[in-house]
Amino acid sequence: MKTYLKLFAVAFFWGGTFVAGRFLAGNAHPVSAAFFRFAIASICLLLAVWKIEGRLPKLDRRQALAVAALGLTGVFAYNLFFFNGLTMIGAGRAALIIALNPVAITLCSALIYREPLPLSRIIGIPLSAIGALMVITRGHPLQILSGGIGRGELLIFGCVLSWTLYSIIGKIAMRGLTPLAAVCWSSLAGTLLLLIPALYYGSLPEALNFSWTIWCSIGYLGLFGTVVGFFWYFEGIQKIGPSRAAVFINFVPVNGVLLATFLLGETLDITVLTGGLLVVCGAYLANAPKPFFWRKG
Repeated sequence: MKTYLKLFAVAFFWGGTFVAGRFLAGNAHPVSAAFFRFAIASICLLLAVWKIEGRLPKLDRRQALAVAALGLTGVFAYNLFFFNGLTMIGAGRAALIIALNPVAITLCSALIYREPLPLSRIIGIPLSAIGALMVITRGHPLQILSGGIGRGELLIFGCVLSWTLYSIIGKIAMRGLTPLAAVCWSSLAGTLLLLIPALYYGSLPEALNFSWTIWCSIGYLGLFGTVVGFFWYFEGIQKIGPSRAAVFINFVPVNGVLLATFLLGETLDITVLTGGLLVVCGAYLANAPKPFFWRKG
């Protein structure tokens, strides 16, 4: 029961990252928000590794290349897409687009690693894709043919691509490392990569003018959205398995939409509600090993 409660908390924390990111969109440069989020996360992860595992393990050449790839995809690219996208579209809409993550990972795993595709996944993957298409095009799917999709939607879709690559690379690249050590190393690598644009855009001088509310938002993203969220999620994977733990990801867009509605005053139109329902149902089918309505007894 404790593990399930932690996973529900993770879904809540990750849903809240869209609200915090949307708030920062009008108050901090996207590069600054991304850099300081992972600078804070890296410090906290280093402390956690030293406390729990004693030390941060050394990397061999293969692991070093893997860490660089993970930092480039899951930290550097993902967060630049994330914070730039949230300057253009609402937190709720972004949360529903990113809900494609587990579906995209499932599909790529089947194509690359030849993982089996049961009937539930065959139904769930296109269902989520249709729902995401409704959200991205605001109920006008023919916009894809005319190039009418907004830049913000495309940037958030870049988050899906980045996180899928991060997950696919991490599946085989991090052998020999614990989940906590792998997350810590990838966070450090991503922070170093983000330091380059942060210096270019003057993020360090900008930080001197941040209000306490901006720092609270960045701190939330770094501590709860990254350190606690990742640690409890990987802990859940170890205790109940990846398939069962992944089902809880489907609560993230629901929490993101609800929090954006209550805290940011974003409206819920029919395309968001309908498309979001299809995304969540499809993601559940794609990840649940055996949905409840197919279980006997």
